[in-house]
This record gives sequence, C-alpha cells and structure tokens, in this order.
Amino acid sequence: MTDLQINFAETMAKWQAEREAVNKAARGELLPQLRALGIAEIVAEYEGYGDSGNIEDVTVQPAGIVLPNDLMTKLEDFAWSVAYHQHPGFENNEGGYGTLTWDIAADSITLDHADRHVECTHSHDEGL
Repeated sequence: MTDLQINFAETMAKWQAEREAVNKAARGELLPQLRALGIAEIVAEYEGYGDSGNIEDVTVQPAGIVLPNDLMTKLEDFAWSVAYHQHPGFENNEGGYGTLTWDIAADSITLDHADRHVECTHSHDEGL
C-alpha cells in the first residue's frame, strides 16, 4: 500500500471511532429521556441523494406522544448519524434511503437500508 492509502485508511478508522463515540454518547443521553416519556419504539425514515439528505419522518409508539422540539432535533440528528456511520456517503449521486427502528425497551436498533445505483450498458460498433 502507498503512503496515501495508509493515511486514508488511518483517517477513515479514526473517523469511524470518533463517530461511534459520538453516537454512543447521544444514545446514552436520548434513551432515558425517551423511556421517561413512555416511548416504546422510534421509527425514523431517511433519504439522501444529490449530495444532501435528511430524516423524512419520525414516528413514535405508542402513538400520540409528542416529542419536545429539542428532543426531536437530537433524535433526528442521532438517526441520521447512525445511518451515515453504517453507510457513509449514501447521500451522494443517486443516493440511498432507509428506516431506523429503535426498540427503546430493549435498546436495540435495526437499520433497513437501500442504496440506489445507475446501470448503463454501452456498445459502439463501427464499420459494420
């Protein structure tokens, strides 16, 4: 491997470790707040393409519980960060989308993610 490849690999490993620490801290902060509100499950749908993206929708179970704005913002940031940590760069080009489901009682997160790809078939014939 070249020095550039080694530096890139080291940089990516450092970035992943930092992102994991940030996500762990955010999860530890959010979990007791969500449990205190009686929330059993969070479902966050996200979408990214064309070099941008965001959380499209967040639903909570049981229905009818309204999250305070600051808690909703932290939850959306956390959901995006978890999705991005697992699939970095998914917001580029045709992008990707998915659903993060967080079972609050079990503190278990499921990420259902899809990446979009463009497929091209090209041929060039001359002098036939």
